[in-house]
Amino acid sequence: MLPYNVFVQELENGQIEVSAVDPVASMLAVKNQSQTEVAKEVKEQLQRIIYST
Repeated sequence: MLPYNVFVQELENGQIEVSAVDPVASMLAVKNQSQTEVAKEVKEQLQRIIYST
């Protein structure tokens, strides 16, 4: 299981903010190339989802 955290919060002005921890940065300490590749794919998918809203 890889640590990919996504946060959703309502701001004071009523807008919704979605953010995520960079999965590639989270995996730097692990030093496992196969997991780093998965983290890169997850990062791309998270960016598409977050920036499309």
